[in-house]
Amino acid sequence: MRSQRQLRVGEEIRHALATVFMRGDIPWPHGMMDMPDVTVTEVQVSPDLKNATVFVMPLGGRKLDETVRALNHIVGHFRHEVAQKITLRYTPKLRFAADNSFTYAQKIDDILHKPDVAKDLERDEDDTRDEGID
Repeated sequence: MRSQRQLRVGEEIRHALATVFMRGDIPWPHGMMDMPDVTVTEVQVSPDLKNATVFVMPLGGRKLDETVRALNHIVGHFRHEVAQKITLRYTPKLRFAADNSFTYAQKIDDILHKPDVAKDLERDEDDTRDEGID
């Protein structure tokens, strides 16, 4: 369970990084000029506030692994930007990671819409209605 402080600092870092991505002045490594727009979905901060994992998703999910590698290659730029925007005793070390929650949610949705599972779900709904439970 993350503390209120971890959540607040994580959200501040997320906002700072979102601003950097919106400005678009990211020094992409050579040969990676056609990188997609990136969304920062979540930032998880360690209890000591010295490390932060930044979960990102490129627009449309294109080039996910390549984008994460490129962002980790230029992580110093982002740490500097975060230090400029947020006042903390220590600027956390950042690590970019792919946000797989969209893929996970899609898998669950696909499972729930399979005919045999949907049939069981409908049966469960009918049983609860028969018992007078809403």
